[in-house]
Amino acid sequence: MESAVPVSEPTDGHRYTASGLGRALAVIDLLAERSPEMVGVSTVARDLSLPKAVAHRILKELTANQFVTFDEGTRRYRLGPGALAAGLAALRAVDVQATTNRHMRRLVEITGETATLSMRQGWVRVYTDQVLSPHEIRMSVTLGSRHSLVAGSSSKAILAALPDAEVAEYLNTHELVSVTPATITSIERLWEDLRTVRRQGYAVSRGERQAGAASVAAAIRLASGEVYGSLSLCGPQDRFSSRLLAEYGELVADAARQVSAELGYQPAVGQGDGAPAETVPPVRRRGARRQPTASTADQADRSAVEVVASQK
Repeated sequence: MESAVPVSEPTDGHRYTASGLGRALAVIDLLAERSPEMVGVSTVARDLSLPKAVAHRILKELTANQFVTFDEGTRRYRLGPGALAAGLAALRAVDVQATTNRHMRRLVEITGETATLSMRQGWVRVYTDQVLSPHEIRMSVTLGSRHSLVAGSSSKAILAALPDAEVAEYLNTHELVSVTPATITSIERLWEDLRTVRRQGYAVSRGERQAGAASVAAAIRLASGEVYGSLSLCGPQDRFSSRLLAEYGELVADAARQVSAELGYQPAVGQGDGAPAETVPPVRRRGARRQPTASTADQADRSAVEVVASQK
């Protein structure tokens, strides 16, 4: 019978095996968490409960393999080009759609409503995947259709996750055009709604992009912190009561956080998933070249509340 490998779990939460490889991985993990701050041998030894000589030896070995860089002036360490190459290789191996689809299927199982994935492309978003509701009356979207970053919860979740300066740039160059009577066309109201999205972690729409439909959505981020897009639940508006909108919103926000974590995103300490708090920049009222935000896809999209023929 094989003996178990001893495991140490320091008080700061780092968990590593007593093997040399396990300790080296713990050092790499610590440097990644502290990045871009540089860390000294004493800090590594203290935070990982390692003897200082052991911490020094591991750092030297990692430096020799270019996984860690040593600064002669400060006598401190940080991740090096070897770690970057490994990280980029891992990112290339990540399949965002496959990662998200697992969570979408779970959301549909729990709620019975349609789940969708949108990807941001510049100042628009594009539907890239959906898992349909099993209900005979359900919401569906047209994959590949492009939409503004204003109308609907999937759009507002993306917009709210951007820094205020980017939101202001968008509003300075795009006119808020009504897609349905419920679309927000007031800049002041939109800013208020975006602040609510950031505070609660998800966006809500009641017929803002598609009449008769309701939805909730939350932003998905990549390891870099960049906003990839948004995950949503949508369905006929009469099935989305205020209570269910809040309940589904929490479910979607949690799923989006899990997806972002699986993609490598780690929020800074003390920072939530929303955009960093900033002073809202003024939006120019004149002199800006404005383009309608309602694309052809917004105005004539085939997404709709559909009736599915019964198989009975």
